[in-house]
Amino acid sequence: MADEKRAPSSGSSKAGAQHTEAPDGLHSAAAERGFAATDENGQSLVQFDPKAEARLRRKLDLFLVPTVSLLYLFCFIDRANIGNAKIAGLEKDLGLKDYDYNALLSIFYISYIVFEIPSNIMCKWVGPGWFIPAISLGFGIVSLATAFVHNFAQAAGVRFLLGVFEAGMMPGIAYYLSRWYRRSELTFRLSLYIVMAPMAGAFGGLLASGILTLDHVGGVTGWRMIFVVEGIITIGLSVISFLTLTDRPETARWLTQEEKDLAIARVKSERVATTEVLDRMDSKKLLLGILSPVTMSTAFMFLLNNITVQGLAFFAPTIVRTIYPDKSTVMQQLYTVPPYVVGGFFTLALPLVSWRLDRRQIIIILSTPLIIVGYSMFLGTANSSARYAATFLLSSSLFAVGPLSNSQVSANVVSDTARSSAIGLNVMMGNVGGLIATWSYLPWDGPNYPIGNGLNLAACCTVLLVSTATLVWMKWDNRRREGRSAEEELAGMSQQEIQDLDWKHPAFRWKP
Repeated sequence: MADEKRAPSSGSSKAGAQHTEAPDGLHSAAAERGFAATDENGQSLVQFDPKAEARLRRKLDLFLVPTVSLLYLFCFIDRANIGNAKIAGLEKDLGLKDYDYNALLSIFYISYIVFEIPSNIMCKWVGPGWFIPAISLGFGIVSLATAFVHNFAQAAGVRFLLGVFEAGMMPGIAYYLSRWYRRSELTFRLSLYIVMAPMAGAFGGLLASGILTLDHVGGVTGWRMIFVVEGIITIGLSVISFLTLTDRPETARWLTQEEKDLAIARVKSERVATTEVLDRMDSKKLLLGILSPVTMSTAFMFLLNNITVQGLAFFAPTIVRTIYPDKSTVMQQLYTVPPYVVGGFFTLALPLVSWRLDRRQIIIILSTPLIIVGYSMFLGTANSSARYAATFLLSSSLFAVGPLSNSQVSANVVSDTARSSAIGLNVMMGNVGGLIATWSYLPWDGPNYPIGNGLNLAACCTVLLVSTATLVWMKWDNRRREGRSAEEELAGMSQQEIQDLDWKHPAFRWKP
């Protein structure tokens, strides 16, 4: 939208003169365009009433999180329900052979990866209040269309389009929420929608098993009913979200003017040298977001993590079938549910700890040991009970890296533009991992899949090494920055030049 390109003021131009007076004046001044909420050393100039912040936070949680969480739930269901459809007869009806199923999964990720960063840039330009509902409507329609494919070529076409529309969903929501929440608060709020990934595994399995007990839905039967029902639900939620999502605090009719000022000032107070929360897009800041060392390191870790996340999502039903081959299809679907419930709990618990500590990197490091043990069990035993237990260990830590990594790249850039490209790169790299995952469990590697499980074990061990090395580097570079003089380095520079430095600003510190 045209108004997305400017950052409206929240008060008169005299507001900046109030920034040493009463708290309400501070909020208004910090919200004003052209007023920086930090000094040249990056220290906040504004103080906030904790009770007013708590009231605002509860209001944001109520009006923002439920809608994006439901949309992401069905985004993930519409992506992963092909795994449920596979064991319900999709392969046979479409005449898939050899690696055709893996190819279908890969086609989705090709478009998903290609459109990731462009989608998040478009989300900033159009405005998330319109963009997120629009792409949700798109992948709902495509999911519905999947029920009517009859061969590999048609299935490949709809999977490609599904990737186009879903590409902007995860990074778009992460970027959207970063407009509203503080750095420490963001991780837990991201987990409230990313928890829908393991919940989609649980709910998707329950929903698929329930749908398959029906004789027909309209004129379709069997696995096709899964796509019809879930596609229609997604379309309905998308239409509602056009009415419920708000672009930014300034346009939120459900906030008072004082609450709008507070919402803007809170975000500003953590962004060194920032005079406007929603800056104009330019290529320099887009590149700074992508080239931040923490962005690149975190994105690589998320790539490795997503090999395991997406592998579990797509192949959990197949793995369960190899563990319990004598069970009915409905029972096999139901066996996929409990590990995802456990995963959902830890996807909220670990980011909650991160919120309280305002730390993300150490939580990423601590998320790896259980995954290593889980894949070691897959490789070390053919016992059905032990291997099923291993799926609980995997889901307990895998999904939490999503909110932690997106929050980490968001916390370690300054401008809104850099944030959009940093999150876009992180999720794009994560989906490169998803593409790799589609080829990690090959038909000839079954039933124990040593190659697939070995790949995932190696990926998780690498995450442990890279995340630890990154934490050490962040602390080292922060100590190096302590010896720099912000006054000397910024002398003679204009406000815009200072603001354009982003994470290269001498007063900026990496947030571990």
